[in-house]
Amino acid sequence: MIILHLGLPQPVSGMIASICRRYVKKAALLALAFCCFASGSAFAADYATVLMYHRFGEDKYPSTNIRLDQFEAHLDVLANGDYNIWPLDKIVAHLQQGLELPDKTIAITIDDAYLSVFTEARPRLKALNFPYTVFIATQPVDRGHRNYMSWDQIRILQDEGVLIGSQTTSHPHMHLISTAEAEDELTSSNERFLAEIGQRPTLFAYPYGEYNLDIIDVVKQAGFTAAFGQNSGIIHSYNGFFELPRFAMNEQYGTLERLQLAVDGLPLKVNQIVPDDVVLDDSTNPPNYGFTLAPEIANDRQLRCFNSRYGKLEVNILGPRAEIRLPGPFARGRARINCTMPGADGRWRWFGRQFLIP
Repeated sequence: MIILHLGLPQPVSGMIASICRRYVKKAALLALAFCCFASGSAFAADYATVLMYHRFGEDKYPSTNIRLDQFEAHLDVLANGDYNIWPLDKIVAHLQQGLELPDKTIAITIDDAYLSVFTEARPRLKALNFPYTVFIATQPVDRGHRNYMSWDQIRILQDEGVLIGSQTTSHPHMHLISTAEAEDELTSSNERFLAEIGQRPTLFAYPYGEYNLDIIDVVKQAGFTAAFGQNSGIIHSYNGFFELPRFAMNEQYGTLERLQLAVDGLPLKVNQIVPDDVVLDDSTNPPNYGFTLAPEIANDRQLRCFNSRYGKLEVNILGPRAEIRLPGPFARGRARINCTMPGADGRWRWFGRQFLIP
């Protein structure tokens, strides 16, 4: 930058130079902000959406399968919308470090090493240069099941930049095994990952999305940096990193309408959740379920909560505290409560929790 002094006294010309520098710097910052806004990649979010798939084009398994026409339609939405497809570990690192993300940041994850991941999902994701993560239980791969990928194919994925995550050795119902057994599951799978791909994963997905407080501690102590369930919601750092939600996509729940709600979603930030353990027994089923809303949404009274068995649930809000009551107990197995709240621009805030009733 050149400043013309025009014969002015030094103090005056110095002051003018200082003012000019300030305005040039401000103009540069405004220009940068405008460019980010115009490009659709403004960094303004502390949340992201994680999608979860299992099988691709395997019509015999509708509960875990996504039809290929559905999957291609999903990819078309992500490729042609204002979305930012990021690697999952990069998203987690940003959230853990308090760094902002672009709005509508999306991660694609796939559970289990089914062969259709390699034959069907891989070429479609590769064509779009979309990063993705595959969570793998090592035992089915070691046993050479014909419907699973081989270690050679997993190494090809790794060489192409696919992130490999862990899902134990044998894919057990983790809340039904002891902590010692859980530790063995993680130790043995880590050994197999080191032997086959030269590194152990840092991200973990609970098989079936099932865990309890003891299992969370085992996963933390094993050195994982974050862990994911199968409950719907938007990930953020408000309530920790070991019960992170994902939106499961399959034939029934893979409509474009549901995908759009997920990828346009906003976080429904809550903490002080009770009960703190998602495993219930006869004395805690139905649960006295409640949580505290984050300050920025604490005054919003449009919270709605739903369960597939009972439909819309009773919600009582006192200050920032929300209490949800069920008219009866959950049935045995897995049950979910999903809570939503309208956000800006027609978008929806999500928070889901999966309960386990042995």
